[in-house]
Amino acid sequence: MNHCGFDSKSGELYDIHTRARGPRGTLPIDETMLRARPSGDLFGLSQNAGMGWDPASLNGNEYLILSTHGGVRKEDGTPVALGYHTGHWEVGLLVEAAAREFKAASAIPFAAACTDPCDGRSQGTTAMFDSLPFRNDAATIFRRLIRSLPTRRGVMGVATCDKGLPAMMMALAGTRDLPCILVPGGVTLLPEEGEDAGRIQTIGIRFMHAQISVEHAAEMGCRACASPGGGCQFLGTAATSQVVGEALGMSLGHSALAPSGHAIWLDTAERSARALMDMERRRVRMRDILTDISIANAMLVHAAFGGSTNLVIHLPAIAHAAGLRRPNAQDWARINSQVPRLVDALPNGPRNHPTIQVFLAGGVPEVMLHLRALGLLDVSAQTVSGCTLDELLDEWKDSERRHQLRKLLKERDGVNPDDVILSPAAAKNKGMKPTVCFPHGNIAPEGSVLKSTSIDPTVIDPDGVFRKTGPARVFLTEPEAMKALKEGRISAGQIMVLIGRGPSGTGMEETYQLTSALKYLPFGKEVVLLTDARFSGVSTGACIGHISPEALAGGPIGKLRDGDLIEVIIDSNTLAGSINFIGEDGTQVDPAEASRILAARPLRPDLAPDPALPPETRLWAALQQISGGTWGGCVYDVDAILQTISKGLEREGKS
Repeated sequence: MNHCGFDSKSGELYDIHTRARGPRGTLPIDETMLRARPSGDLFGLSQNAGMGWDPASLNGNEYLILSTHGGVRKEDGTPVALGYHTGHWEVGLLVEAAAREFKAASAIPFAAACTDPCDGRSQGTTAMFDSLPFRNDAATIFRRLIRSLPTRRGVMGVATCDKGLPAMMMALAGTRDLPCILVPGGVTLLPEEGEDAGRIQTIGIRFMHAQISVEHAAEMGCRACASPGGGCQFLGTAATSQVVGEALGMSLGHSALAPSGHAIWLDTAERSARALMDMERRRVRMRDILTDISIANAMLVHAAFGGSTNLVIHLPAIAHAAGLRRPNAQDWARINSQVPRLVDALPNGPRNHPTIQVFLAGGVPEVMLHLRALGLLDVSAQTVSGCTLDELLDEWKDSERRHQLRKLLKERDGVNPDDVILSPAAAKNKGMKPTVCFPHGNIAPEGSVLKSTSIDPTVIDPDGVFRKTGPARVFLTEPEAMKALKEGRISAGQIMVLIGRGPSGTGMEETYQLTSALKYLPFGKEVVLLTDARFSGVSTGACIGHISPEALAGGPIGKLRDGDLIEVIIDSNTLAGSINFIGEDGTQVDPAEASRILAARPLRPDLAPDPALPPETRLWAALQQISGGTWGGCVYDVDAILQTISKGLEREGKS
């Protein structure tokens, strides 16, 4: 009887030995080591030999390779156990390539991993409540892993996607006194015939509105992720984080957005291993790379790419980890108003090139060439390559790599690289405008975020200003809002308002379900979405997120009711914008009276955190609020937290 599952048919199951021969040879230790080294260092050598490393080679420098690898693959690439997403599915190959390079140089590589979730897989589910808080947890785990190998001489981080990559960057930024290098995990390819990974996430809403058949949804959905590894094909959070990591100088030049699985992708890991060992020899530390200058450069490159609005959260967090000043909303607004958008990529357009074509057109260094010519970039910044930005760009300009890849793009895809990464003059002639806008108003006194380039050009007035006044339709959950869209209860001219979805309500969930639906519904361009939640980097339409203060922190957005008149004005030329309550019951009043009415209202009585909000996320929300909130990067400022706790204890007489 095997009712409880103890027994197995294997005859070898009980052939067990209590002793083994153990590694042959001797550890490379001497009297001085025995007298002076910590016992952990000595036992570490025993462990290394026990794992099979040649005892005679245990005196090499030790390097730690951290990754976000997920899943289990056979050697031929077929799956044994799936990962959460393609972004971390193949990064183990980068870890292996780097490790072989370290070993060939008589160094000793260590490898550890903390896998990451998929925001695409989490959309529309309570899994999204763990998404942004996970970033902080993963960064903590990575930092603890770094400190837990006390003999490491340098750290390599390999990561790709929306939360794992920012977490890795935060961890490396916080490792200020060691040489560190970031290896971006690259991007997946577009299907030869099919839809990109952003558009494919709208098959449900498009089917509900009779735009596609079940057969079309099934076929297109199957082939959207055309290659098994890499981040999504659009300039969302994953791709933008890779771009920002390179712009910060943390990655080798022209490493962001490489095609996963290709030789040029593996080459980046090998060269990064050599670069990290060179940093150790030259005594270059992370604090030498990450400076206020590099943060400013990254913001410039972000603006020129038209990158994800999620980096408004992640870059301040990286700066905080590095001990640097965190950029605020005013800094972002100033830079976005002075930097032209030069990259034509999904989802910003106008032609929507995939990220692999941006890589072939020259990627980050090609954009930096234009920014240098404009005098915007501080080219004195140091990079992990051992060169300043100025030296790196001089070499890039005449490199074989640049000429060969740009030629390949033209010959193989029929795409002119100068139509993917444009000169400032060409971008202006094509009407390409800056991307990120930060509207304020009586609904958002502390600001909000909008991708102005995602507004459909046909609803922007001839003077370049988007104007919309309409009645509010207020929702307290994303499923309720999606149901209204699917059932046809939202119409052109309405202002959808989704509240209670900020950090305290849902962990600041991402609401790409809604923004993508509005993009692909015929009337969607005539609808505005306001929320205290956040959006994916591929958000579309007149969708305004990060509205602050959030509803559950007493923000005015938490006072809005169905039928309230709301006015939205976005100047796509100057990136000035406003979102205001202007009346109720169909009657518009003057601005001062409108602000008075809204201020006098109580918060909605039905406003509450989501019942499914995990306790860990509630704690994260409270700690990040003390630490500067959303605009401060949703970080943990330990001094501010401890000070707040101390004051609370004093009030209760417990100090």
